[in-house]
Amino acid sequence: MSSEVLSFDAAEALAGAALRAVGARSEAAAETARALARADLDGIASHGLSRVPAYAAQIRAGKVKGDAVPSVTRPADATVAVDAGDGLAYPAIAAAIRWAASLVGRNGIVAAGVRNSHHAGALGLFVEDLARDAGVFALAFTNSPAGIAPAGSGTPLFGTNPVAFACPMTGRDPLVIDLSLSVVARGRIMVAAQKGEPIPEGWATDAQGNPTTDAKSALAGAMLPIGGAKGAALVLMVELLTAALTASHAGFEASSFFDDKGGPPRIGQLVLAIRPGAVGADAQAVADRVAAITARMLAEPGVRLPGDRRLAIRARQRRDGIPYPAALLAELRAIAG
Repeated sequence: MSSEVLSFDAAEALAGAALRAVGARSEAAAETARALARADLDGIASHGLSRVPAYAAQIRAGKVKGDAVPSVTRPADATVAVDAGDGLAYPAIAAAIRWAASLVGRNGIVAAGVRNSHHAGALGLFVEDLARDAGVFALAFTNSPAGIAPAGSGTPLFGTNPVAFACPMTGRDPLVIDLSLSVVARGRIMVAAQKGEPIPEGWATDAQGNPTTDAKSALAGAMLPIGGAKGAALVLMVELLTAALTASHAGFEASSFFDDKGGPPRIGQLVLAIRPGAVGADAQAVADRVAAITARMLAEPGVRLPGDRRLAIRARQRRDGIPYPAALLAELRAIAG
């Protein structure tokens, strides 16, 4: 498969142009394009520019409102409620992050909820920004369209429901942990299906509940949760933190992120920011504990911190450029006109 290398700026510009061409508001296109290009920069192709064709089709169909402007209310001193208005998720989550950063200093802990939302992409980028820019511990959760069955069932009801965490570290980039609660992110199966490649056994089942290595059959079936029944319980926990707390659609009510069929997904996101020093220990003591805990880990042979590989990819691709399938870039350029 032929490929082409783009700089980060060129990738961001192409994604933004494609989204504006189909009717996305300029600010929404810019926020979305930057998040997608950042995901690609970190080697997370499943949440990068590969998403633009589906987003564009959904904007054209009205499933996503390209002109939506997020609205913000303040239900309590330390909380923020953002309504994405059935638009792209990125500007709504960015608004939640900005408000959380502005409030956490005086409140210590802030919760920001997003409703009537869409695909949130690589959640780790949002919590990384909070940890770096506001110096806080941050957690983010999102639900997603049905892909995982509850323990004991073969019927997908809940999404892969990613969780992301970040905390500041002295003298280096924040520690970021970003994981789907399925064995593998659904986006990786989507990419495999686009490329016509098989997937490993143990990632998913087909529509009849049988193990499958066919990516297209997996997309029609169910994702397998991490940790079996315990993972399925964590999926439910995230579903309640997002869909219930923000009064959003549950996974079994949400339409697909991958096509232009149906109404808006209207899922939910939740962001928590905790200022070091807010729960009993002063900020320096917290920083010292983070350093001590991670240093002890790294003293073990073969151990690295979560996200270190991603940071290495980021540095290399910022220098050398980001490789993209030529077919994808041709499609995006056609959309952009």
